[in-house]
Amino acid sequence: MKIGVSSYSYSSIFGKDGFDIYKLVKTVKDQGFEGLEIAHIPNGDVEIFEFCGLIKKLCNDEGLEIPSYCIGSDFLNGSGGDIEAEIAMVKHNVDLAEAMGAKSMRHDATYGVKKETPPPRGFDDVVEKLAYGYREVTKYAEKKEIATSVENHGFFVQDSLRVEKLINKVGHKNFGALLDIGNFLCADENPVYAAGILAPYIKHVHVKDFHVKSGMGPNPGEGFFKSRGGNYLRGAIIGHGNAPVDQCLGVIRSSGYDGYISIEFEGLEDPIKGTSLGLKYLQKTL
Repeated sequence: MKIGVSSYSYSSIFGKDGFDIYKLVKTVKDQGFEGLEIAHIPNGDVEIFEFCGLIKKLCNDEGLEIPSYCIGSDFLNGSGGDIEAEIAMVKHNVDLAEAMGAKSMRHDATYGVKKETPPPRGFDDVVEKLAYGYREVTKYAEKKEIATSVENHGFFVQDSLRVEKLINKVGHKNFGALLDIGNFLCADENPVYAAGILAPYIKHVHVKDFHVKSGMGPNPGEGFFKSRGGNYLRGAIIGHGNAPVDQCLGVIRSSGYDGYISIEFEGLEDPIKGTSLGLKYLQKTL
């Protein structure tokens, strides 16, 4: 497996003290990563396709691959609830992924049914609609040789069995899972069990760690947020938290997956230090 890092990991320092796309790419190379996953990088005044071309050139010049491109989308509520408009928006982003040379793209399913929506409001009631959106996008992306995926995050589509059901409803070989090891904890699910469920469907992997505190105690303070079941989580340097990273990677490797794994760091520590320590841990583990 190759080790990359998500640009999202550096979001807390991006735009500060001259830390721009040029410095980001140079930093990632100097740290020793093999790839840079692109997510949430503002293009400023630069035309978006020109910006994607710039990212591609900068990474090529440093010998970095772009294994994945991640965007938000919502097939229930996005584009004012117009699913065809939302599909068109995601297809536009497939074109951007192509322009930057990414071979995989993750986009969200939904963050849930709105509370004011009349019942029924369960996952099973909307999975067909979500599958339709993903199927239309992945058929388009396949023509450009870009795989698409859904990530286990956002609470509503976070459990492994929900993600697996959605993937099988889409029923297309170009579509699968972006498996995020740490995110299962947001749904209070055992990551090792969940990784075993989704391992056959992997298109890309996020390695993330969390400090976990029981919801039976008081709020630990700054940086912590609540899981769906009320436990407290805070982003951690990989290997410092409670996510069973090593065991999950063993499950993933045993499944036959040999592609990229990307660090996604959300801790309070300096992101350059946090990602560098995470890289060292993963190099030792693998």
